[in-house]
Amino acid sequence: MKGSLQVFKKYSPLLYDLTSRDVKIKYRRSVLGLAWSILNPLLMMIVLTTVFGHLLKVDMTTLNFPVYFIIGNTMFSFFSEATTGAMTSVIYGGSLIKKVYIPKYIFPLEKCLFSLVNLLFSMIAVVIVMLFRQVTPSWTMLLFFVPILYCFVFAVGVSLILSALTVYFRDLMHLWSILLTVWMYLTPIIYPMSLIEDATGLSGQILRTVIQINPLYYFVDYFRSVLMFGTVPGLQQNLICFGFGAVFLIIGALVFKKLQNRFILHI
Repeated sequence: MKGSLQVFKKYSPLLYDLTSRDVKIKYRRSVLGLAWSILNPLLMMIVLTTVFGHLLKVDMTTLNFPVYFIIGNTMFSFFSEATTGAMTSVIYGGSLIKKVYIPKYIFPLEKCLFSLVNLLFSMIAVVIVMLFRQVTPSWTMLLFFVPILYCFVFAVGVSLILSALTVYFRDLMHLWSILLTVWMYLTPIIYPMSLIEDATGLSGQILRTVIQINPLYYFVDYFRSVLMFGTVPGLQQNLICFGFGAVFLIIGALVFKKLQNRFILHI
């Protein structure tokens, strides 16, 4: 552990440089630059609020749908962007890996940090919508970083698994995009959880079970609790969020460590 921390400390400047490079490349020659990190969730919120809010006949006043949606979508978008970018990070970092020694986990970790930077900029859009919709400020908003940290750890664990497997199975890139779409609809982002709770029959029971084992449901719900509802999730939800993050981080580290020695033969 001590040796691993020393190696990480040694290469932390490289991690910073890679993250800075990705931020600069993403917004290079863009007139609005980083403002797109704010405009993108705002535009998405406006479109989906108009479409799904009316199609699902959601009570916009009671639920405060625009705030409900943008908070959930911001968290899910972070996870989606982090894992999708991390999948090919080792492959695209092959030129560096072949030339010099670099801890290979630096590449998926950097993509997660890059997505975290984008998330922090997206929080400005969240604040704008909350102000516009007159959400009452609460001290619990200061805890916004807690669910983000839980989700970040979870995303790193999943990213380590995906980045290692994608080196050997390139089709995983296409499968993951499909899985993310399904995952989004199985997370209460564009619909209230009450729709699932009120569902009857076998299909309703299956949906409730799937959502209950969905890690992103707990991260999103935690995020909404502290930002929107002014409540602090209890010990059980904190343990669930921590458990998902810790378990996937450990599994991801073990999978990545086991497979990384043969990366050079496949990139």
